Amino acid sequence: MVIATGFADRQINAMATHVEERLRGAGIARVQIEGGPRSEWVLIDAGDIIVHLFKPEARAMYALEKMWGAELDEPLAEEAKSL
Repeated sequence: MVIATGFADRQINAMATHVEERLRGAGIARVQIEGGPRSEWVLIDAGDIIVHLFKPEARAMYALEKMWGAELDEPLAEEAKSL
């Protein structure tokens, strides 16, 4: 999974087009794109490869990278100590 930030609609669209072209050029036939030219978030789904392109505000709001951060393990480690 790739998470990236673009600061303008035109930049995010260019990023999405470039990623799609590179994926297809690498032989990945199934590349689906969700989100339009004025979206806060564009999702590129290429099966095993997922790319999220966000505007800064949307990236901060959804904070997807926190779903896989090291701090997620801390509460589990504390619970395990008490068992």
